[in-house]
Amino acid sequence: MSNRSLQMLIVVLAAAVAAGCTTTGTGAGNLRGGDVKAQFSWESSGDRTGTMTATLSTGQVYSGQFFQITHDSRIETLGPLWHGWSDGWRGWRYWGPQPDMAFVTHYTGRVVANLQDADGDHTRCHFQLVHPQRGMSGGGEGQCQLPSGQAIDATFPRA
Repeated sequence: MSNRSLQMLIVVLAAAVAAGCTTTGTGAGNLRGGDVKAQFSWESSGDRTGTMTATLSTGQVYSGQFFQITHDSRIETLGPLWHGWSDGWRGWRYWGPQPDMAFVTHYTGRVVANLQDADGDHTRCHFQLVHPQRGMSGGGEGQCQLPSGQAIDATFPRA
């Protein structure tokens, strides 16, 4: 095998391995006490993080990063969860003005996300995973809180 053929084989194998690490999925939700629906899509970019989009039946679209919390999550990697919220995330237990170990302990086995729309408004989400070892592809359910304070109940089937 020539050097060029070997190099091409390495590139193809590396691309196949990288593609194998990305998983995608969808979910659905409903506004509590309302008729607004939500469609979710997500793509993981590794074991514990990725991007998520929530498209509401009103036309609003929220997108951002999600994190799977594990017992060895590092506080400094969770900083984006607080962007766009003044004085922490009031009304959610253990969700103080800054990430801390109580947060990691409480949310281990869950996915949390901070999504933003085109106007800069944020919605925050937390989901309990059915099979945490499989990440989002293992399925889960939870809630997202809109800027208005209303909640969307969401379900993610196993992929």
